[in-house]
Amino acid sequence: MLVVGLLVAAAGVAGVGLGARASRTPVVPCDDVILQARSGHADGYRVVLGIVSVPPVYLPQVVRSTSRSWPFWRKAGLAVRASHMPVTVSVPRAWRRRVAITWGNETPIVSSLRIAACPSTPATWNAYAGGFGLRVRAACVPLVFKVGSRVATVRFGVGRRCG
Repeated sequence: MLVVGLLVAAAGVAGVGLGARASRTPVVPCDDVILQARSGHADGYRVVLGIVSVPPVYLPQVVRSTSRSWPFWRKAGLAVRASHMPVTVSVPRAWRRRVAITWGNETPIVSSLRIAACPSTPATWNAYAGGFGLRVRAACVPLVFKVGSRVATVRFGVGRRCG
C-alpha cells in the first residue's frame, strides 16, 4: 500500500525540475509529506538507522525522462519516522556525475538534500515522493544517509540487480 501511494504521488515529480541544480543543500519541509504510514517495512522497504524507510534493493522499471542532464528516471518514495532529528541523504562524491536524487514536492534533482525533522507520534512514518535521476539506464547506486552522528551507506539496484 505504501509503495502504490508513493509511486502515484511521485509520478508528478518525474518531469519537474530534473535539470535543475541547487547551490546549497535543499531542505524538504514537513509540508511535503504526501502520506503517513504505520510501518517502515511495508512493500519490501528497508529501515536504515531506525528512522529512514528506503526502497527495496532492486528497483526495476527505469524510464526516460525529459531532462537532458538526467535522461533516465526511477521514481521511488522514501519515508522518515516522525522525530526531532533531520535526515540528510546524499550521493557519494564519486557518483555525482552518474546519479542524482530528489524527494519532496519542490526539491530539484540534486546530489544532497535534508529532510526536516517532523515531530509527531513515534509510530508515524512520513512519506515523500521522489526518486533517482540517472545518466545511464541502470546502475548499482550507493546513497549515504545521516541522522545525527550516525551514518549508513545503502545500495540500490536501479534498473539492474547488483551483486
